[in-house]
Amino acid sequence: MGIVHLRSGKLKYKLVGTVVILVVLTGLLANRLNRYDPLMGEAVTNPPFTSLTYGIQAFLWWDKTAASVSLDWARLMVFSHIKQIFAWEDLEPERGEWHFGRADEIVAEAEAKDVQLVARLSDAPPWSHPSVSGEKNVDYVDAPPDDVADFGIYCGKVAERYKGRIDAYQVWNEPNLAREWGRKPPDAAGYVGLLKVCSEAIRAADPDAIIISAGLAPTGNYDAAAHPDDIYFQEMYDAGFQQWVDVAGVNAPGYNHPPETSPDEAVAAGSQRFFTFRRVEDMRKIMVANGDAARQMAILEMGWTRDPIHEAYSWYAVTEEEQADYFVRAYQFAAENWRPWMGLMSAIYLPDPSWTPEREEYWWAVTLGDNGMGQAFIDLANMAKYCGDRVIPMRAPDSPEAMGLATVTPCT
Repeated sequence: MGIVHLRSGKLKYKLVGTVVILVVLTGLLANRLNRYDPLMGEAVTNPPFTSLTYGIQAFLWWDKTAASVSLDWARLMVFSHIKQIFAWEDLEPERGEWHFGRADEIVAEAEAKDVQLVARLSDAPPWSHPSVSGEKNVDYVDAPPDDVADFGIYCGKVAERYKGRIDAYQVWNEPNLAREWGRKPPDAAGYVGLLKVCSEAIRAADPDAIIISAGLAPTGNYDAAAHPDDIYFQEMYDAGFQQWVDVAGVNAPGYNHPPETSPDEAVAAGSQRFFTFRRVEDMRKIMVANGDAARQMAILEMGWTRDPIHEAYSWYAVTEEEQADYFVRAYQFAAENWRPWMGLMSAIYLPDPSWTPEREEYWWAVTLGDNGMGQAFIDLANMAKYCGDRVIPMRAPDSPEAMGLATVTPCT
């Protein structure tokens, strides 16, 4: 009887132990499921950019004084990168006639002020596409060359001349829009062909440079004028674009939604997925679905417009205060949720000094029309910045750092 009792006791303890193990395993499984990341950030183990890398697009080409101010402002913002167009039509206005003087000055001044450059390669000269009629900024914005080999020569010339001095190259811009593709229907495979020759030329001349695919315009149109960014992105994968880049580029205008609004929430509110800053998560999921989760992403244009006058843009305009607030919250959201798969995040704009309110781009700028520091500029400069293991703390607007009296080293 005692033996039976003893065995029953052992059985009881065995059962209790088994239950404890099951509870622990269940908890571990639940924790694992809770930590599941559909965007697969853990797959990014060798990111080209520090996550995050802070950048802003500027216009350094024509006005040398304004260019110098923009570089100083980038430093005051504690942003490490400026994105600048190295327009093909300016560098090679006629076949074989190269004009590198202004580009040399920009690269040298950026180096002197310790600002790194992301060069956008685009804006083909008319001689390169005689098949395309029309006047630039009237009938088309940009057009690919009739012979992509000419584009490869241009890419290689720039990369060779500035080897080790330009950090990254963006190849073209918004090719999913006909106005950026010679008024022709968007053609993802055609863009990948253009990307291929440019990538090969850059890698041959400067293998350490980072190559980024073009940012795509978030749109729902699917016609001869535009293709949806997500569909076009998948077509780029179908054409094998990933072998020609180090980083996948996207554009992320926030429209009139706060930056935390998810695409699902926008749809539930009667809006569209692509009208959100977090549209980039949809694009990241396409990368994951194509087995490309280890690749980093870069936002090449992000911002909110204050435009009150242009009908195509004013319907989603925000106030100056909202623009500033949304910018800061966007970078904060990315720091908390998108690292390490998000690398460079380039805001728009430090403006071209020639812009007036009649230009829609004027209203996206983070400064005011008289080149005064707008609220967005001030808040972007003073916000906390998160880059790898380093945190640059938020600073008071009247601090020596904010007033330019003390230097803060940007993230690199």
